[in-house]
Amino acid sequence: MEQKGVQLDRETFSCSICLDLLKDPVTTPCGHSYCMNCIKDTWDGEDGKYIYSCPQCRQSFTPRPVLLKSTMLADLVEELKKTGLQAAPADHCYAGAEDVACDVCTGRKLKAHKSCLQCLASFCEKHLQPHYESETFKKHKLVEPSKKLQENVCSHHDEVMKMFCRTDQQLICYLCPVEEHKGHDTVSAAAERAERQRELEGSRQNIQQRIQDREKDVKLLQQQAEAISLSADKAVEDSEKIFTELIRLLEKRSSDVKQQVRSQQKSEESRVRELQEKLEQEITELKRKDAELEKLSHTEDHTQFLHNYPSLSPLSQSASSIHICPLSCFEDVTAAVSEVRDKLQDVLREKRTNVSLTGTEVDVLLPQPEPKTRAGFLKYSREITLDPNTAYTQLLLSEGNRRATVMGQHQSHSSHPDRFSNWFQVLSRESLTGCCYWEVERRGRGVSVVVSYKNISRAGRLIECVFGRNGKSWALYCEDNSYIFWSNKVRTPVSGPWSSRVGVYLDHSAGILSFYSVSETMTLLHRVQTTFTQPLYAGLRVYWSSGASAELCKLK
Repeated sequence: MEQKGVQLDRETFSCSICLDLLKDPVTTPCGHSYCMNCIKDTWDGEDGKYIYSCPQCRQSFTPRPVLLKSTMLADLVEELKKTGLQAAPADHCYAGAEDVACDVCTGRKLKAHKSCLQCLASFCEKHLQPHYESETFKKHKLVEPSKKLQENVCSHHDEVMKMFCRTDQQLICYLCPVEEHKGHDTVSAAAERAERQRELEGSRQNIQQRIQDREKDVKLLQQQAEAISLSADKAVEDSEKIFTELIRLLEKRSSDVKQQVRSQQKSEESRVRELQEKLEQEITELKRKDAELEKLSHTEDHTQFLHNYPSLSPLSQSASSIHICPLSCFEDVTAAVSEVRDKLQDVLREKRTNVSLTGTEVDVLLPQPEPKTRAGFLKYSREITLDPNTAYTQLLLSEGNRRATVMGQHQSHSSHPDRFSNWFQVLSRESLTGCCYWEVERRGRGVSVVVSYKNISRAGRLIECVFGRNGKSWALYCEDNSYIFWSNKVRTPVSGPWSSRVGVYLDHSAGILSFYSVSETMTLLHRVQTTFTQPLYAGLRVYWSSGASAELCKLK
């Protein structure tokens, strides 16, 4: 009882701002007491409003009250300290508004030390002791203090939810499979947590790999910036040496060229910095996402893990690494100025001639977003022709080697090692890199629209020679008003509106290959995300039917 009285006195003589014992206590006109520094700092923050209020009752005062130390309160606080106040729990042990409070404490509650998933209650260190000492509680699951324990209880049966319904993707209690979830695919929450944990770890590995890739890209951009600077400096130096040999008429041009180089240098360095900043922002976002996943992965409560897991934003599509072509920014400046010196000295006396920078754009390629409209795709259209040296002998090439038609008789093709010897197949003459788009129009029984590496097998009746039945080609089979995608011997049924024309979009560096049904609108049929290790070639396979054909369309 004595201890309880001391605790009551401590609350009575505590400052409601700092929650500690009063220091240099003062009393406002409304009768509430505070530490002098606490109320002074509070009112200092209100300067300029000309109205000062009590933090407890909100009574306002104008003008600002002059507060003097309350000697009586100060003496009482000192007396309390001498009579055993230190035996009471420290203020920081009590639960505040943001803390989880002990469910057993009466009066002013202490902070919870642990929460019990079986008891659905939180306990301070004192009231938690039975869970450590009694055999009855030792099997209970203790986790970090949580305010969300009631979310673990089934709203229908008032039982703890320890199971997960995969059919409905929600937590359930052991009674739910008897009623609402009868016949559903159910597992324990722990088992579902384990599976989601594996998915989470996979996502983290993906993020970490992307962070590493982007950090490498940042280093490449830093090197590119340094190379631009060095190239620009050398161009300026060479230009100045050449212009010192020219007559006074060329001195003005020397200044002009120097200004052009510096301007272009600034522009290119600015472009590189912008790309670098974008990559650094992506790295920051990936690290933030990784931190979220790591925090979730350490959640001990399976239920909370499964509650929070669906709310995580999906991982955005990974962008491919940048590609930087060899630098050739400012070398042309020296050559241009030399030509001016050698050939145009007389001409410059008569008319002003500009010396322009050429080839100064830094070729830094980031993955391009896939277009959304046919007009957008047509910006990447390529004129592709078929290679007669690869065509099967019963395929006739026409329309400028863009159409392949099945013939009843073998054609007089010369022998060539690139020719397909037993399958109605043909590859393009042109190799495909970067972003490309083309369309195929088919007539007859069926056609396969293909991209392939050049080193695909050509001879014999082996199935490895057939487009899509190996790891070197990707083929969309269009037959009998249906679609099937084949790659690496894997058959994938594809649904979508039937059309006699198929569009193909390739982003070689990003590893994206997309097939579209083209009519009045474009509908995505199938998309592949992979890594292309060689240049690709467009291909066609026309099914045996005399007169059947496939044509690489000439796009405007």
